[in-house]
Amino acid sequence: MKPIALTIAGSDPSGGAGVQADLKTFHQFGVYGEAVLTLITVQNTRRVSRVECLDPVLVAEQIAAVAEDIPPHAAKTGALGNAAIVRAVAKALEQFQFPLIVDPVMISKHGAPLMDSTAARILRDEIFPRAALVTPNLAEAQALTEKPVRTLEEVRRSAEILYGMGPSAVLVKGGHLDGEPVDVLYDGRAFRHFSADRVATPNTHGTGCTYSAAITAGLALGHSVPDAIAAAKRFITAAIASNPGLGSGAGPVNHHAEVSFNL
Repeated sequence: MKPIALTIAGSDPSGGAGVQADLKTFHQFGVYGEAVLTLITVQNTRRVSRVECLDPVLVAEQIAAVAEDIPPHAAKTGALGNAAIVRAVAKALEQFQFPLIVDPVMISKHGAPLMDSTAARILRDEIFPRAALVTPNLAEAQALTEKPVRTLEEVRRSAEILYGMGPSAVLVKGGHLDGEPVDVLYDGRAFRHFSADRVATPNTHGTGCTYSAAITAGLALGHSVPDAIAAAKRFITAAIASNPGLGSGAGPVNHHAEVSFNL
């Protein structure tokens, strides 16, 4: 059977982030992609001017429809919007056993809020315990732990705190650390670092979505969490470095970048 991955996230009409980026990434990894929409944005590479959340019942019905007919081998969540949608997604996921990657999207690249504090609390309490992996960036880790996350030591501390919220593992993304970007994986037993050279470019729109989608694709292909992260890290680094230079703001990454698993 062909590997199948599901994304539960918002729409970016410019194609750089959200379900559009996720589906492109799944395809590049050779995985059949499914998408459940949670919200619709009006955005491009320069701004987000509107966010409209869908009916939570409609979101839950989408999940049920795809899962009963073409169940995924792995799934991810992205922007979930509001508390009602987060709770509906949590309830809908209770009956399924596939590995779940939670990308706690709280703020867009342009600074637009995509989740309020109530929704974040429900995400933490009701979805994190279901997750095989949670993938916050520094700002999200700081918001979720309510502690500063500015240094590598603080990244490790935040990973421990987030792990205590119930997921099987946590990957805190260090793209905004000083120096070279280092992502820290913690599984309750040990820390593992994933590093790469920093690419000097403003064109990083959708990096978080693309990175978590690549990890999800790796899990759908049957790889372990560390191997999936390692391949996703290589992919997103290449995607940033070879970005197509589209738009007049923060442009998208290259979703045609090379995929490689070093096994």
